Amino acid sequence: MQKKLVIIGLDCATPQLIEAWRQHLPNLNQLISQGFYCRLESTIPPITVPAWACMMTGVTPGSLGFYGFRNRKDYSYEGLSFVTSRSLKIKTVWDYLSEAGRNVVVVGVPPSYPPRAVKGSMISCFLTPSTDSPYAYPVALKEELQNLVGEYIFDVRNFRTDNKENLLSQIYEQRFTVVKYLLKNKPWDFFMFVEMGPDRIHHGFWKFCDPSHMKYEQGNPYESVIFEYYKFLDSKIGEILEILDNNTSVLVVSDHGAKKMDGGICINEWLMREGYLTIKAKPDGVTRFDKVEVDWGKTKAWAEGGYYGRLFLNVKGREPQGIIEQRDYEKVRDELVEKIESLGDEKGNPIGTKVYKPEEIYGEIKGIPPDLIILFGDLYWRSVGSIGFDTIWVHENDTGPDDANHAMDGIFISSDPGMGKVEKLNIIDVAPTVLDYFGLPVPEYVQGRSIMR
Repeated sequence: MQKKLVIIGLDCATPQLIEAWRQHLPNLNQLISQGFYCRLESTIPPITVPAWACMMTGVTPGSLGFYGFRNRKDYSYEGLSFVTSRSLKIKTVWDYLSEAGRNVVVVGVPPSYPPRAVKGSMISCFLTPSTDSPYAYPVALKEELQNLVGEYIFDVRNFRTDNKENLLSQIYEQRFTVVKYLLKNKPWDFFMFVEMGPDRIHHGFWKFCDPSHMKYEQGNPYESVIFEYYKFLDSKIGEILEILDNNTSVLVVSDHGAKKMDGGICINEWLMREGYLTIKAKPDGVTRFDKVEVDWGKTKAWAEGGYYGRLFLNVKGREPQGIIEQRDYEKVRDELVEKIESLGDEKGNPIGTKVYKPEEIYGEIKGIPPDLIILFGDLYWRSVGSIGFDTIWVHENDTGPDDANHAMDGIFISSDPGMGKVEKLNIIDVAPTVLDYFGLPVPEYVQGRSIMR
């Protein structure tokens, strides 16, 4: 019999929590005892897009040519575009398996909208605009799902909200019903799905559950919701395991972890104070950066917010109104690296910010990367892009309530003792391991390494 593989993707599932609660998670504990567990080092930046794509192609964001959900499509000042499945120019493991004649089922693995043709079935990811969009391959699968669950839910609607009861009700949704249906009713050798719930519950409820969070209140009504959700996930994984035969191996993986968020660095406010960014008029209150009128003829740098920072330089001959001479490019970058890494909290305490030049961490560079990638405060701080705070340090998120940031380590659990046990894996090691598991050659361009014995 041919070997089969199921990959259970839990977006943002966090190793510290798995390790602390292992004895309360009997099905994950069984998989770990049968095979092995280690931490899975994510991409820089550790964010859903590009991390899942790196996992399933075996290459870095630099080789993919996208560095987050939104990327520069050109060197204009408005040239940001969203990643779609069409942005993914490198073959995934399911592409290679399809070509080898193996049946695959892929559910919700970002970026997979619009769905691509495979030898089997595909349902697109949380980036799908709506259920009116073509989200299933083959096309007839969409009607099949509608008959099964009604409106298919791709993701929580507005997870940055103060309406915690509504958020909590959405997180317990119907993806596992769909997964179990497909496992039982579709032919497959390789089956993979990604559940976004862990990410949403971390961002929505971390401050209620972590006593070290500055906003934690003992005895609050949501104190155990993350723990209970992990137990729910474990029970659903148990239901999946009951469907599988002894010829099927299981991987449980996450694209990154989570940690408390201490605050945000208003990167564009800082750039203005330091003389790198000039705006024509001070906005009335907190305003998104793309709504502010920038004086580009007097601006050297600007940045985007998010769980990490992306800083762009205004280079002469590259940007429409660039003012940094080409010969001064590295000088300005080095100057910014030094200043940003030395920026502490509001009391002057160091916070451990790391600033990266893309070519130094990726080697190969495609697309248009940020000139600098910033992980503020060892990821206990996020990047705040809006202007109008009149401060550099804030303890509220400019895009809505959010308690957690992403962490560099995700999880890797294998039920297969034939995979050599290692202390730690990199996210780009997963794809070559999967190809090796199925006896397929690993392409030379793949940057990760297989751990199959």
